[in-house]
Amino acid sequence: MQKKRIAIIGAGVAGMALALLTRKQGHEVQVYERAATHTTMGAGVTLWPNAMYVLHKMGLAQKVIRAGGTPESLCQYDRRGNRQTTLDIGELNRHCGYASVTILRRDLTRILGEALTEQGVAIKFATSVTCQEVDSLRQANDLVVGADGRMQSVVRRMLFAEAGTPRYQGFINVIGVSKLRPGTLANHIGDFRHPTERFGIVPVRPDICYWAGAWRTSLDDSRTQHDWLGELRQRFGGWAEAVQAVLRHPEPESVRPIFVHDLDPLPYWHKDNMVLIGDAAHASLPTSGQGACQALEDAWQLACLMSQQDQLGAVLSQFYRLRIEKTTMAQHVGRQLAQQLFSGQSDESAAQPALSLAQLSRLWMQGLDE
Repeated sequence: MQKKRIAIIGAGVAGMALALLTRKQGHEVQVYERAATHTTMGAGVTLWPNAMYVLHKMGLAQKVIRAGGTPESLCQYDRRGNRQTTLDIGELNRHCGYASVTILRRDLTRILGEALTEQGVAIKFATSVTCQEVDSLRQANDLVVGADGRMQSVVRRMLFAEAGTPRYQGFINVIGVSKLRPGTLANHIGDFRHPTERFGIVPVRPDICYWAGAWRTSLDDSRTQHDWLGELRQRFGGWAEAVQAVLRHPEPESVRPIFVHDLDPLPYWHKDNMVLIGDAAHASLPTSGQGACQALEDAWQLACLMSQQDQLGAVLSQFYRLRIEKTTMAQHVGRQLAQQLFSGQSDESAAQPALSLAQLSRLWMQGLDE
């Protein structure tokens, strides 16, 4: 394997994971990030077994488990708190061979950042890379990676122009983190639903959780954080006690609105020595539950292919062929569930039949060979 010079644009989960994996292979890596410091788009993330497989291979699984939580089940409720369905996460983990871990995004970012520092990789913060600068990076490096997110990916813009524009899917997630008295919540992911509205609660530790309230709305960036918290409390005021508990005790700085966009599947992710990974390549809706998981899989698969052959064009073509089916599935699943949740239609025939745990395991672990 020939050592390569790699420029990675974006220091999110995908960018940092790829930087760490390729640096360990001996490549020269530089990461560029437009923000002045690490940012966290989203309050927390559930790392399902496919993501934990990758983190295990990276040597970070135990650190992630120590910083996060291991929920016992995922329970769907109506808005009053009456349980409708239960997915046994422990049994799913046994099928997959790896844990499922919930973690605050700031803690996952910290763990990846510390690992990069240990490998001697510095992130150039407050560095917005323009299209012209991407061209310069392409000349100076063997590979330029666009890990620069769903909304403003400069590398995707160079590859697709308007064709790669994110699509607003008509609903908002207002997210946050809450600190609670230990024992307030059970160790279950709670998914509370009512036509056109949803509230999700994800425990991380006995005294902390992250959450999201979602509903259909038009784009409106004029409202303040205080406005959104007020609407949350009004909109979900009559819901189950667990919902009330987290809305009574939010970390004020954690509350933020996200007008949810995704991407249509793209016909390719690379051109010459540029490639897209993570949300820049295949952003899915949060209803897919697989955003960070697929970002980690991208980093792992691309690094593995680079270790197996030196011809970069072949590596990037194979990377797309290997990943496109699974990432497209995550995009489609996210849209289908969002349509069911927020369309206001109660057409039970449109609901997809539930997968067995064995089927879900095969789906998530697809392509992750020992």
